[in-house]
Amino acid sequence: MNSFIGAPNKQKSILGIGNALVDVLINITDDSVLQKFGLPKGSMTLVDAALSAEIKKETKNHQRIIQTGGSAANTIHGVAKLGGQCGYIGKISDDEMGSFFVSDFTENNIKTHFFYSETGTGHATALISNDSERTFGTYLGAALELVPEEMKAEIIGRYGIMHIEGYLVQNHDLIEAAMKTAKENGLLVSIDMASFNIVEQNLDFLHTIIRKYVDIVFANEEEALALTGKNPLDAVEAISQMCSIAVVKLGAQGSVIKTGERLIRIDAIPANSIDTTGAGDIYAAGFLYALTQGLDLQAAGKIGSLLAANVVEVIGAKIPQQTWERLLPQIELLKKLEPTV
Repeated sequence: MNSFIGAPNKQKSILGIGNALVDVLINITDDSVLQKFGLPKGSMTLVDAALSAEIKKETKNHQRIIQTGGSAANTIHGVAKLGGQCGYIGKISDDEMGSFFVSDFTENNIKTHFFYSETGTGHATALISNDSERTFGTYLGAALELVPEEMKAEIIGRYGIMHIEGYLVQNHDLIEAAMKTAKENGLLVSIDMASFNIVEQNLDFLHTIIRKYVDIVFANEEEALALTGKNPLDAVEAISQMCSIAVVKLGAQGSVIKTGERLIRIDAIPANSIDTTGAGDIYAAGFLYALTQGLDLQAAGKIGSLLAANVVEVIGAKIPQQTWERLLPQIELLKKLEPTV
């Protein structure tokens, strides 16, 4: 098990590694389109370019929004909005979607470490049901071509925390190369489980790398069940035996954090949820940012919860700028929160 020792100066910056995707967010009136294309509700399913085009054709008359996306990218975007120091590794193409991605990250003061491919930039079609659940049909494109040799120490070693999205675990060599390089360079390693079906498909591998490399695990209720076979409270206990900090997110029931013998319950903030896209990603952004500020885990959870409550009230994984202007003073107050045992 890795030991967590706080947040010294080197850990003031966060590096995200993930699938650099452009999100195409589409509201659907019923779930028949999910059944037609064999997409399990609430999951992330990989699709090829042809199927991705078919899904878009089927939903061409539905309302849609286009944003930069990918789980780790959303987290890093949130860290940047909080004023944190951050960077991102991903693979894109020199095409319209790739240029859109670069421009958005540059404008938000995120240090980019992009690798390029002849394959088109990946995109994720997020189908948003009436109950606000989102289901992804993801065409990885160039993102799929990120390779272990690109996990370079001269990039990773500049940062203090490395945050990896669970979607990358399908490439075992890549994720192990990134984590190994991070630990050799003194970084804390954080992973978000990303999707219950990805966890189920890579269960043994996840158990191995978490015990070997990971300091912080984020999982929602379904992912925690897939990882441990247990209910949330038992799951957070089991995960905390594998790493230093276990976080299980419970949606409207808040979240639980376990480190050592300490169990922290974080209440959810009431919200008018219309789209859960990015809620877990932005929770991780608030949590990790808090660690870089040397804050207690209780404050970290509360900041994560505050951000998650605000992102579910809009379509997509990005909190609007006017909302950020309202949230930042609240976050400053949470920074002063005295921890409770």
